[in-house]
Amino acid sequence: MKILVTGGAGFIGSALIRHIIQNSSQEVVNVDSLTYAGNLDSLKNIEKDPRYSFEHADICDKEKIKHIFEQHRPDAVMHLAAESHVDRSIDGPDQFIQTNIIGTYTLLDVSRQYWCTLTPEARLKFRFHHISTDEVYGDLERPEDLFTETTPYAPSSPYSASKASSDHLVRAWSRTYGLPILITNCSNNYGPYHFPEKLIPHMILSALAGKALPVYGDGSQIRDWLFVEDHVRALLTVLTTGKPGETYNIGGHNEKRNLEVVETICNLLDQLAATERSSALASYRELITFVEDRPGHDKRYAIDASKIKNELGWQPVETFDSGIRKTVEWYLNNRSWWQRVISGDYRLTRLGDSK
Repeated sequence: MKILVTGGAGFIGSALIRHIIQNSSQEVVNVDSLTYAGNLDSLKNIEKDPRYSFEHADICDKEKIKHIFEQHRPDAVMHLAAESHVDRSIDGPDQFIQTNIIGTYTLLDVSRQYWCTLTPEARLKFRFHHISTDEVYGDLERPEDLFTETTPYAPSSPYSASKASSDHLVRAWSRTYGLPILITNCSNNYGPYHFPEKLIPHMILSALAGKALPVYGDGSQIRDWLFVEDHVRALLTVLTTGKPGETYNIGGHNEKRNLEVVETICNLLDQLAATERSSALASYRELITFVEDRPGHDKRYAIDASKIKNELGWQPVETFDSGIRKTVEWYLNNRSWWQRVISGDYRLTRLGDSK
């Protein structure tokens, strides 16, 4: 099977491509526009594999995307390309509307046209897998509540609203045109190669630099944390064994308050990087600083992942304790990767053309 992955130079996309190349016989075509969060350094260890190819393209560029489909003839699409940072969506929602809504529409339209040209057998096997987020559901009020695949949508931010819109478009293309689709909604991902603007890497790198660790409000917001390597295993499981037209929620079963996450990172750094801590500090926890909460900040997310477990046999391997330790250790042992991100040098790595 040849899989076209959009956003394959991003955090989850690059983890997915590494997993596919290293653990299966599938071919991968990586389509990425290489915006600020796209980092080809994250694919260094598989970029020379003959089953991997790269196409520098914006999913909003219909003619370029049509050409890529005609050239590579994919058997499946895994659509991860998206603007995904909530704070950026609040400051400037335009790009989120363009990429997450218009880009998804463009990709759906090209996929449908291509799908119609396939043989009946190939049409039955084709899949359009749309990777989304639990943020489309809004937040949860009661401690016992969980997001299920039938939870009504109630997005709170421009980011989550744009993702909700893209989910609706994908379902519409299935119901109206018969395109064989799959949708997954995941909880907060973390792990190696995570762009430093996100909570966990931002706290790790800020602590190492002796900078303040800003926590919104009182840090009581709760998220369900999913190790990225568990997530990509789930994605490939859904693509290969999921039922067309179905939605699967993917969660880590690791609910943590934001403050608890930051404190855990500090505790690990006290163990693993004590020699880098300023002599003026007894613990990295002294760097924690509470700041004004952001507008529309959801209080709690938590996923019921029983459907994917019961129907497809997937469940997470990592606990939060094991996953966060692996993550902190990775950032300590792979400084050249994040130093190139912080300096901006990673943006000099632009292939522009496919292999």
